[in-house]
Amino acid sequence: MAMSKLRLIPLDDTVVFPNMDVTLPIDVGDAEQIFLVPRHGREYANVGVVAKVVDHVRLPGRIRAVSVNGLHRGIAGAAEADGAGLRVEVEERPDVTPPPSRTLEIEREYRAVVEEILELRGADDRIRAFVRSITDPGALADTAGYSPDLSFEQKVELLQTLDIVERLELATRFQRERLAELQVRKRIREDVESGAQKQQREYFLRKQMDSIRKELGEDEESLASEYRKKIAEAGMPEPAREQAERELARLERMGDQTGEASMIRTYLDWLIAVPWSKRSEERLDPVHAREVLDADHAGLADVKARITEYLAVRKLRAERGMTDDRKAGVILTLIGPPGTGKTSIGESIARATGRKFVRMSLGGVRDEAEIRGHRRTYIGALPGRLVRALRDAGTMNPVIMLDEVDKVGADWRGDPSSALLEVLDPAQNHSFRDHYLDVELDLSQVLFVATANVADTIPGPLLDRMEIIRFDGYTLSEKVAIARGYLWPRQIERNGLRPEEVAISDEVLSTIVVEYTREAGVRQLERELGTALRKTATRIASASVATPVQIDVAVVRDALGRQKFFPEAAARTAVPGVATGLAVTGTGGDVLFVEAAAMAGKGGLVLTGQLGDVMKESARIALTYVRSHARALGIDERAFDDREFHVHVPAGAIPKDGPSAGVTITTAIASLMSGRPVKHTVGMTGEVTLQGRVLPIGGMKQKVLAAHAAGLTDVILPERNAADLDEVPQEVRERMHFHPVATVDEVLAIALAPDGVLLAA
Repeated sequence: MAMSKLRLIPLDDTVVFPNMDVTLPIDVGDAEQIFLVPRHGREYANVGVVAKVVDHVRLPGRIRAVSVNGLHRGIAGAAEADGAGLRVEVEERPDVTPPPSRTLEIEREYRAVVEEILELRGADDRIRAFVRSITDPGALADTAGYSPDLSFEQKVELLQTLDIVERLELATRFQRERLAELQVRKRIREDVESGAQKQQREYFLRKQMDSIRKELGEDEESLASEYRKKIAEAGMPEPAREQAERELARLERMGDQTGEASMIRTYLDWLIAVPWSKRSEERLDPVHAREVLDADHAGLADVKARITEYLAVRKLRAERGMTDDRKAGVILTLIGPPGTGKTSIGESIARATGRKFVRMSLGGVRDEAEIRGHRRTYIGALPGRLVRALRDAGTMNPVIMLDEVDKVGADWRGDPSSALLEVLDPAQNHSFRDHYLDVELDLSQVLFVATANVADTIPGPLLDRMEIIRFDGYTLSEKVAIARGYLWPRQIERNGLRPEEVAISDEVLSTIVVEYTREAGVRQLERELGTALRKTATRIASASVATPVQIDVAVVRDALGRQKFFPEAAARTAVPGVATGLAVTGTGGDVLFVEAAAMAGKGGLVLTGQLGDVMKESARIALTYVRSHARALGIDERAFDDREFHVHVPAGAIPKDGPSAGVTITTAIASLMSGRPVKHTVGMTGEVTLQGRVLPIGGMKQKVLAAHAAGLTDVILPERNAADLDEVPQEVRERMHFHPVATVDEVLAIALAPDGVLLAA
């Protein structure tokens, strides 16, 4: 790029472009070229125009001036003062014309827009000829700078755009905005001028439209006939058909050209779109259904049994003429951690019964209109999700999965969970009324299957209408079976491999499950398998390994890195004051290590670890119990004097709450004060009272599975939860010892190591 040192001439709120001739009231001495830079206040543009001095003139009042011609753009560099002003180093940037293939289409659009503007302005034909005569694309884009409608900032932006293609696009955008403004102004002016003739003009337009429609065979009569035919074929119930015919009569009276007519047509289209008379031929074969469920899912015996029972009951009712579905309605709700197959089992139910499947995600829904629809008085109103689901399914008896029903919210727009009450109540949903359609819909034939991670956040009245089926997670052997039969083949296909190219043993799958995942479901397991197969696919694609490839532990370590999960109960409970508790979270069962410490103080209690109100109360009860039973526990009563206690549950960033940590906190404090560590093989759960009773809790199966995954072999549980152990898989029960207890004394006798050291005051 050429560099030159030129006289700097700032132009206040004025922009000069290349090829522009202007007269400036300045004295530049004998300079032949100057550098013109736009300025606003004290702010200079960084791009200016190198201009040639054409002539020196005098203006009225003996004012010296010069006529200049813009040559090309330049970028300002370092400036220095001389006697006459400032001189600045300029990097001259003449336009480099790009290939016509890059600019031809933009030039055509720019010229067309400018022609429209000139026509709207009634400009002289010489201006059109001037624009047509410009062939250089850079100069053509600069003509936008002549427009009086462009602001100073827009002109500076155009001047500073050095790339010709970008400059043309920018100039075209500016001119399109000008054209839109002029068109709006023209339309407003014409509307004002023709206000008195509006009715007469509409009359002639309607006549013309009628003539055109008759020529095309699309007159209003044929439109009404088409709607009437569709209404007759839709098989609507009598109230819905009467509503449709009323709206069609309104459409015929007002004509098809009004705004309200468009709304009526949209309403009729939605009313016709509902599959009123269409139903899938349901296959009520419990044996076939069980075969489909077994083929699609490993484990989940309780879930499969309940679905099979549901189909068996429907089959008997159908065979014996008991056709009123309201008396046998059921809302199956699958509750369990993520990745346990809740959503996919809904698809299997649909496949087993021969029904259509539609999924409705309710996570984060806060607007009641999402369920019931918007009233037609609102602009842009639409039916609710249920009507849309029926339309998508094309039948009135699909399987509709209400996903994440525990995450429905409520705000000023209404409470969607309340709207779901009518939908999910078998005694009411035969007459569900959508606000938009405003006719009754029979939802009693729909098989609703809801899913949730936890039941606690589902509103009580809604939960009361559901039949809960729990997905508590999988055992190690079940995860290996799922990986072998489902996840491994799916990941092989997704990673572009063939089954004969890679192999993996059940032992290696077990290693991945134990050392790289700790979850109730199998979602993370599938990700880890996918990672290992991607690494293998890369090696196969780069021909760095011969096939078939055996995925062994070495390959797993190389692909997945070091072991992520370790049995840590022994290390954590090696010192007094730490107890292993069992809990249930939104992602399944989990193991919590509750820590207790004592220090000099005034008898206070510090709680950390994002504990909720219930756990805080459990901690206070635990401390009170240990203090009040100190002598029975072999603790010196003076050991509590002038001491402050701190109870902490690690993973402090994760909120925790619930009553089932009561026995764990009590055991941790008793261990600390007695000096007897907790056995590292023991996990525990249960709520405690001030009298030392151990009360029952929930989520027993998930907690036992978590204890088993963490390597624990003994589980202390409330005596009244002993019956819940029947839900635990047989293979887990055989490898673990369970200790039902009724009092805290029994808990401590089992959990604490026998040889302790008495703490002195």
